[in-house]
Amino acid sequence: MSDKVKSSDLEELAKEQLLYPQEQLAPVKKGKQSLVIGIPKEMMTLENRVALTPDGVAVLIANGHQILVEAGAGEAADFKDKDYSEVGAQIEYDRKKIYEAEIVIKIEPPTQEEIDFIKPQKTLISALPTAKLTKDYLQEVSKKRLTALAFEYLEDKSGGMPVVRAMSEICGSTVMLIAAEYLNTMNQGRGIVLGGITGVPPTKVVIIGAGTVAEYAARTAIGLGAEVKIFDNHIYKLRRVKYAIGRQVFTSTLDTVALNTALSTADVAIGAMRAEGGVSPCIVTEEMVSQMRDNSIIIDVSIDQGGCFETSEIRTHKNPAYKRHGVVHYCVPNIASRVAHTSSQVLSNIFTPLLLKMAEYGGVEKMMYADKWFTKGVYAYKSKLTNVGITRKLNLPYSDISLLLAGM
Repeated sequence: MSDKVKSSDLEELAKEQLLYPQEQLAPVKKGKQSLVIGIPKEMMTLENRVALTPDGVAVLIANGHQILVEAGAGEAADFKDKDYSEVGAQIEYDRKKIYEAEIVIKIEPPTQEEIDFIKPQKTLISALPTAKLTKDYLQEVSKKRLTALAFEYLEDKSGGMPVVRAMSEICGSTVMLIAAEYLNTMNQGRGIVLGGITGVPPTKVVIIGAGTVAEYAARTAIGLGAEVKIFDNHIYKLRRVKYAIGRQVFTSTLDTVALNTALSTADVAIGAMRAEGGVSPCIVTEEMVSQMRDNSIIIDVSIDQGGCFETSEIRTHKNPAYKRHGVVHYCVPNIASRVAHTSSQVLSNIFTPLLLKMAEYGGVEKMMYADKWFTKGVYAYKSKLTNVGITRKLNLPYSDISLLLAGM
């Protein structure tokens, strides 16, 4: 009898439980804001990169964002319109519609015509080479009240600069290929092989700067058998680059006599000094260049920030080299554009998670408020210029972005 009672009690209890509120799985948290992102075709001659690849676009669209791609935007980097449309992007033939997007992301800074297309108070993400920067450009950006980010200045949580690091890796690996190209006889170079050949003295390479470009350039040169000398005024950088390369290599501070002696016998000189205050320091004087070997080559990777050779002048991929004092100069700002497919993949891998995080916060302003490291890339906000290095260079008024954000 007691067993029957117990059984019935359990049945009643089970029936009652059906009436109680039941636990359910919580819905997956979605982004607070759906972004509309425009990817225009680059207007700058021989700028072949694109900010987002089809793979990156596919991830953004899967997370609920709308992507507008101008027809032909990825062609130069070997990404077809079909590749973008197949993952859900909207291909636009009207340039104006691309610039009506909430966020415009591109490589080169926009031209005056492109700035006119951008709607006020939108977000612009692009490069900002200070060597070509003008007051007029910054004033136009301010008039539109754009939130403008320069991806060279973007930092991550650890204080690293992901875009600079990635492009420096590419440039460092590519500069030695450029050097080999211009040292050969067909290009009126010295007619020597970059590296070391049995019974022949090795090629002499001088690298000014001990950052990421220097690291990857030195690795490539040493791998080919060249003799490498690295100069920088920061001992910790010289120590780090030796550790990264994994072998003993000649390093020195920027002693004028030692540097001049090294340059006078060098076959290749690479300028890779990190910009300080938005402008790279000029290390090598014209007199020092005049003492270099005829038909040796200078590759000034720092040219987009002003250059570290006094004889450096900005050139393009179409007309990249010139001679001064018998020395070949290669001074092209966007060296990474020579390998546009790889460079675009690298940029897309950086920008895709950044845009996803921006959406999670609810927009660029909320991300700026939440993550102070992100604001390092912002140079214009609400008609104010917020990068102290740029404003000092062009003698323009500066506003502290933290004070502007405090009023949000």
